[in-house]
Amino acid sequence: MKHFKLLAVTLFLVNSMCAAVLSQTSTTRITPEAPIGKGIVVLRAARLIDGTGAAPINNAVVVVTDNTITALGAASAVRVPANAKMIDLGDVTLMPGFIDAHTHLIGRVLGDPAGENALVRDFESFAAILSVQNARASLMAGFTSVRNVGAFGRFDDMALRKAIDEGWTPGPRMMTAGHSLGIRGGHCDENGFRPGLFDPGIEEGVADGPEQIRAAVRYQIKYGADVIKTCATGGVLSEGDAVGATQYTFEELKAMVDEAHKLERKVAAHAHGTEGIKIAVRAGVSSIEHGSFLDEEGARLMRERGTFLVPTLSAAEGVERAAKTGVLKGLRAEKALAAAAAVRNAIKLAVANKVPIAFGTDAGVVPHGTNAHEFALMVQWGGMSNMDAIVAGTMNGARLLGWEKHLGSLTTGKWADIVAVSGDPLKDIENLQKVVFVMKNGVIYSHR
Repeated sequence: MKHFKLLAVTLFLVNSMCAAVLSQTSTTRITPEAPIGKGIVVLRAARLIDGTGAAPINNAVVVVTDNTITALGAASAVRVPANAKMIDLGDVTLMPGFIDAHTHLIGRVLGDPAGENALVRDFESFAAILSVQNARASLMAGFTSVRNVGAFGRFDDMALRKAIDEGWTPGPRMMTAGHSLGIRGGHCDENGFRPGLFDPGIEEGVADGPEQIRAAVRYQIKYGADVIKTCATGGVLSEGDAVGATQYTFEELKAMVDEAHKLERKVAAHAHGTEGIKIAVRAGVSSIEHGSFLDEEGARLMRERGTFLVPTLSAAEGVERAAKTGVLKGLRAEKALAAAAAVRNAIKLAVANKVPIAFGTDAGVVPHGTNAHEFALMVQWGGMSNMDAIVAGTMNGARLLGWEKHLGSLTTGKWADIVAVSGDPLKDIENLQKVVFVMKNGVIYSHR
């Protein structure tokens, strides 16, 4: 035992010394505790939209000290410190870093020819390697924060989050779920393979009945889940289930929500079907993901309970395209076309009933880095104003994630997550896809 303790102490000291050497010699690693942008930086732009829905500010400046916003407003009203580094961005709009509340950064995207058999052919670490470029593409598109709602493998999303947080690779700030929780044979299971080849249990998120569900919640949280993701109904891309069919019962979902809340986590529910949406809302989930077949009663229920809708219109458009081009076939193509048609009505119902809406794309179903296209779909399909779509992707996203104290708006005292887009997005929503500047946590990652 003495020798074991001596070995443990020796290993600890060696690891500590290695870490110290790395921190002194690395020139590329960026840590949140010591951002490259240390000092005072003043950003100047033609206009500023703060993310709260307030009127824009023309001829605006934002003062960033280390990684915090310390002043902002019209240039004539803000005192610029004498020792500040000035960056004049010209005819752009300064905005809070965008927040995508529904992503899948780990692994291949829909349409990848090798994707169908990736689960049994890819090396176990391959999905995690791909996630590095997926994360970078998201950040460069202006998305400084994301909620990753489910990943297969051995908690690759936690590994990616750690690599980003410690500065080994650029990427958005991540809220992670680990494995999505669902019934055996349901949308959150992996179906279509021969018996015995892939038969997951609670460790992979497949759980039936309240007791298994409580154990599955605890397991995800044990390994770092910030949020619990569940499948309340069938889905488009899964094998053998109807897209709108209910899966978990009210009692099962209530057990999940109660266990998550006890451990200070929210629950996000994938739900396409009308009845499944209502069951999930009554059970107390914080958000409905997709909501394709939402009806008036469901919309009113969501508004009354403050349940967010994360509509993922980009995914609906993406699977519709995949069905029409033959990428999806058979039942999955049928489900894609039905869900995509229904969601166009669902988003209008949600807007009309004043359901709180947070931006989400289901990136992974659509290419990473194209996230901002969702803003245009919110306006075109849902009839949202440009400003309301912007709030959905900034302040509303922060509220859903519980990060509104630090993120979601350009406000004095909040973290310096700031993007700039060409022109004025209130005049042309497509400008949100023209990101020319990205700052996350006081660090400048892109300046074109």
